Amino acid sequence: MMPSKSKAPNYPKSHLLAASGVAALLSLALLVFPSREVEAKKTFIDLKLESSLEHSIGEQETNLPNTDHSPFAQTPAQGSSHESKQGGEPGELNAQVVEPLVDPLEKTVVVANGDTLSTVFAKVGLSPAAMHAVLSSSQEAKQFSRLRIGQTLEFKLTEQGDLASLRSKLNSLETLALEKRADGYAFKKEQIKPEVGTVYARGEIDSSLFLAARRAGLSHNLTMDLANVFGYDIDFALDIRKGDSFEVLYEEKTVDGERVGTGNILAARFTNRGKTYSAVRYTNKDGATSYYNADGTSMRKAFIRTPVDFARISSRFSNGRKHPILNKIRAHKGVDYAAPRGTPIKSAGDGKVLLAGRKGGYGNTVIIQHGQRYRTLYAHMQGFAKGVRNGSSVKQGQIIGYIGTTGLSTGPHLHYEFQVDGVHVDPLGLKLPMADPIAKNEKQRFMQLSQPLMARMDEEKATMLALNQE
Repeated sequence: MMPSKSKAPNYPKSHLLAASGVAALLSLALLVFPSREVEAKKTFIDLKLESSLEHSIGEQETNLPNTDHSPFAQTPAQGSSHESKQGGEPGELNAQVVEPLVDPLEKTVVVANGDTLSTVFAKVGLSPAAMHAVLSSSQEAKQFSRLRIGQTLEFKLTEQGDLASLRSKLNSLETLALEKRADGYAFKKEQIKPEVGTVYARGEIDSSLFLAARRAGLSHNLTMDLANVFGYDIDFALDIRKGDSFEVLYEEKTVDGERVGTGNILAARFTNRGKTYSAVRYTNKDGATSYYNADGTSMRKAFIRTPVDFARISSRFSNGRKHPILNKIRAHKGVDYAAPRGTPIKSAGDGKVLLAGRKGGYGNTVIIQHGQRYRTLYAHMQGFAKGVRNGSSVKQGQIIGYIGTTGLSTGPHLHYEFQVDGVHVDPLGLKLPMADPIAKNEKQRFMQLSQPLMARMDEEKATMLALNQE
């Protein structure tokens, strides 16, 4: 009797289709998500052929097998890998970058926040005694102790670990150098003399002088110089309007074609509210330098218009203002300039300090007598500038103190008063007395300087406007 053959059960066609689908999904999953053993032996081929260097770096960062024959890659020695012995996949290649040799006796320190010369010396293994020897070697060597964040100091040591030399670059033009000699340390300041040329700049104000000046390529210092030149005629806190414009011809310092700084303003024009003011820098035969109008009249007046640069007027001269603290109607015999705490305050003119100290509700106050007729007062100061005391002499524009909120004050500001023959007057409406013009015996010499500078600015302006229209 022949054994009977069992027949496979007849499954519905829909079940067979479902099983086929599951099998297909499992196969796909195995292809997309291989096992760890398979995944470990995957081979990656970089198809970015444009840069072999970039390819090499990418392999080092991800620890992938390196199949490039790079001069910086070394093949492991024979027998160092089991796979190599078996003739399978090549072992992983270790990339090694050849670095230039560094002299261990040369050390560089970049000054960080909180660093002193003592901590810098300690970083390179030098003792406080070594630092003291450097600073006491000469008066000039003490300049090394004035550190700035980001400043670089380059040390060179002897085989015995002593200081052989020290260099520090202060800026693009100056480097401090110290070298060990038999009799001690020799200090030297290395200076590069830059080439000096003249540059023209022009700008139009739409919101502020600083923004317009920045667009024109002027540095912060040049912008401040420009404001100081015209500060006798223009109150930059009050008078500036949209549409005002300026032109400047200034010195530019370069080393090997690169700008390293700026010098003096040689000539300038400023148009404020439709009126144009001109200025020319001139040094007379006695060596005194000042700015004059293009015709030789003095830009300098006996008093500057405002004692605080770019401050906001918070309160004007008034005979019936309500005091913000006392809540009483009392005369406000001055002008208040609101500015951040610590903003410098300048003397409005040459004079003698009558008071530098505390004065009731005025707080810290400076009172200056200018000749016989004029007197100015500066109140609510945070503190006084060095050298400003009772009886001292001050020059026009000299810093005498700093904005504060001492005395009866609701916030940091300067209270500024101006007296003529003992009577308080509004400093904003005062017609300022003029200083002396160019001396008659120097007028011709001045005009020989002034006329070419004005002509240069006219030419540069015309060229710039023509280029802007193209």
